[in-house]
Amino acid sequence: MKINKWLILGAILVIVTISTYSIVEPTNLGITINTDGNSTNINYNSFLIWALPYKMENEIKNNASFNIQSPNSTVDIIKSDIKSIASKYGFNANVKIVSQYGNNQLPMVAKVKGTSMVPTLNDGQNILILKTNNLTIGDIVVSLHPNYGLIVKKLSIIKGNQVYLTSDNKNIIITNTKTRLPDGSVETITIEKIPLNTWLPKTNVIGVVKIY
Repeated sequence: MKINKWLILGAILVIVTISTYSIVEPTNLGITINTDGNSTNINYNSFLIWALPYKMENEIKNNASFNIQSPNSTVDIIKSDIKSIASKYGFNANVKIVSQYGNNQLPMVAKVKGTSMVPTLNDGQNILILKTNNLTIGDIVVSLHPNYGLIVKKLSIIKGNQVYLTSDNKNIIITNTKTRLPDGSVETITIEKIPLNTWLPKTNVIGVVKIY
């Protein structure tokens, strides 16, 4: 009789242990981020019969929307961030990004500032960029410049790990600026500036302008 009690007790412990492990084991969750570079929509694929945590869904939505608009983000960064968020809520996420350019292709919307790419691009014009390191001579690209931030230029030369970016506007840009002198009078200062042409590391190129 005592043996049967110990066997029953042991069986109960095994069942409790198995149940405990099944509860803490992460649940697989498929997450698809659909984006056109401007708007973002997130779909979830799971066998769960209950609703996903609202806080998790909201956190994932905000993170994805921010990263898609960020010049510094990549497909890998977005996937890693979303997986980390899901992990906090006990999910093992498989993340996929889908855009008009295919799976795991990341577009981004930006606005042109300045006239250095006239007549191809005008000041205030919206453009759509595909983040990629697949570059071809003649592409219009957006790059990160150490002094000027984001710039949009034509890719004219690829030399090893360096690229030479040029402006389509070949005219000297003249800017008139008014300044007040110590005696109270106002003087107009004319500034002549040649549109920027520059060498940059190839890694500074964020992507290629696809629509403008």
